[in-house]
Amino acid sequence: MVETQTRSAATIVIEPSRGLADFNLKEIWDYRDLMFFLAWRDINIRYKQTLLGAAWAVVQPVLTMILFTIFFGRLAGVPSEGAPYPLFAFAALLPWQYFATTLGNAANSLVNNSNLLSKVYFPRLLIPLTSLFPPAVDFMIAFTVFIGLMFYYRWPLTSNVIWLPAFLLLAMVATLGVGLWFAAMNVKYRDARHIVSVVVQFGMFVSPVAYPSRIVPMPWLNLYALNPMVGVIEGFRWALLGTGAAPLRLIAISSLAALAMLISGLYYFRYTEKTFADVI
Repeated sequence: MVETQTRSAATIVIEPSRGLADFNLKEIWDYRDLMFFLAWRDINIRYKQTLLGAAWAVVQPVLTMILFTIFFGRLAGVPSEGAPYPLFAFAALLPWQYFATTLGNAANSLVNNSNLLSKVYFPRLLIPLTSLFPPAVDFMIAFTVFIGLMFYYRWPLTSNVIWLPAFLLLAMVATLGVGLWFAAMNVKYRDARHIVSVVVQFGMFVSPVAYPSRIVPMPWLNLYALNPMVGVIEGFRWALLGTGAAPLRLIAISSLAALAMLISGLYYFRYTEKTFADVI
């Protein structure tokens, strides 16, 4: 006698999205292994067959810090809140380089994975989400250099540093929000990637990277803080250097702006994702 056992198999039914609010976060969590695999692939590609390897994570912020120190710190005499200007600049370059690199990766993420989009089913939101992780490796490498600079200048860490993960999370939220917009637009309009480079270049000068936000006139300060990176950068400086009081108003305004950008980016991504496989 042959005993037959019937096994129940899960069936996934793929249907067009029926609303903007159904982001199906549980499905994204179920596919987390794929997200981590794609992130690990991108990390390997980033450092494989390179001349300097992981040193590239340090070269760009260090060279930028040196240029800022010469032109803004010494020649222009930009105030640095009592801290050595190299530390002042590097503390801002840490989140800014993360933002710039992640935004570029997120904007091109769907186009670079066009084969996956057209052949395999998975939550499309995973691809721009993956872009958040490889630049975090660069961030950690550059952060060790910053700690070395603090020892060199004998600048102590304060208890404010416990808030650093919150400001890094804010940087991720702001970057993902902008990245979702450009990732979705780049599928249909391939010149959107050129706009990203303009946003990064222009954004560095409308963010307090080379200067403190306190030099912005008070009537414009609230409008200036609508740039989400303003709160991130000032938060990083306060957490790492302990200069002055916590910029609570700037952080609050920038946090609301980052949250609004993320929500609008999710809605736009959700609205356009049903056409990705056809257009790409």
